[in-house]
Amino acid sequence: MAGDERLDSERDAILRALRPVVDGIAATFGPVCEVVLHDYRRPERSVVAVAGTVTGRSVGGAMSEIGLRALARGDRAADELNYLTRTAAGQLVKSSTMLLRDASGSVFGALCVNVDVTEVDRVRALLTALGGGPAPEPDPGSAPARAAAEPPVTTFGDDIDTVLDALLDAHLPGRNRPGQDWAGLDRPRRLALFRALDERGVFAVRRSVEQVAARLGISRASAYSYLSQARTGPDGRPDDTPQGAHP
Repeated sequence: MAGDERLDSERDAILRALRPVVDGIAATFGPVCEVVLHDYRRPERSVVAVAGTVTGRSVGGAMSEIGLRALARGDRAADELNYLTRTAAGQLVKSSTMLLRDASGSVFGALCVNVDVTEVDRVRALLTALGGGPAPEPDPGSAPARAAAEPPVTTFGDDIDTVLDALLDAHLPGRNRPGQDWAGLDRPRRLALFRALDERGVFAVRRSVEQVAARLGISRASAYSYLSQARTGPDGRPDDTPQGAHP
């Protein structure tokens, strides 16, 4: 068996072994818990097992913004543990993303645990109010202070286009702000835009270059060129030849 086939066989075996773990963790923590098993080899349908309904995803669904960010970092990615996000519907979710690696050390998936702590947060606020007086201010650099900061809104969905649209909305220049649309950006800011999207894993998804080009109102060739130059560095000059992008 060739090396790549052997690694793929190993990765498949690890994913199969973790399927009962997904159900076990979700059953242990009850209806506020969701466990999702991802295969990063197919970002558009990375969910291979899921138990619970915190983010409403199903088998065959896409990875989230968090998964795309890990995908962009590749083997340099690290586990992200005990972090807070907020869904588009307003749920406060505490999560951990534990990366899966094969025998070569390559990242190929993740086991994610999401716990809906919305009601816990409300009860904590109620108890603080009933106790009288404001809670003591934590040290700005402490873990409680970081946890108290408003968590970022994260888009979860079975459709990868929905996830990409949310990332694009967060990073693309506003069309209704004079001088802040694509035409109003100078070349360094255009390259910075493509670099930021690339660092968040947007271009690891098939057809994402075309999606970004359509949102910006530029040709696909120009989008490929800007992406290539963004990966090369700030000194190159974009042209109309597509190169260096993920298909």
